[in-house]
Amino acid sequence: MNGISTLLIVVGLFLVGGIYSFIKQKMPKGLIVLLSIGAAMCLAAGVVRLEVWN
Repeated sequence: MNGISTLLIVVGLFLVGGIYSFIKQKMPKGLIVLLSIGAAMCLAAGVVRLEVWN
């Protein structure tokens, strides 16, 4: 596990926490969808960059 993949996974999990918080605060759905897309992209990029696939 290198630093960039770790950073991407941590940022993705941080954004997932933001999604949970925004849902509880009844924020606009468009903002939650945008945050969800960003979190999914960060987590996917972090998992794809892991060095366990070699």
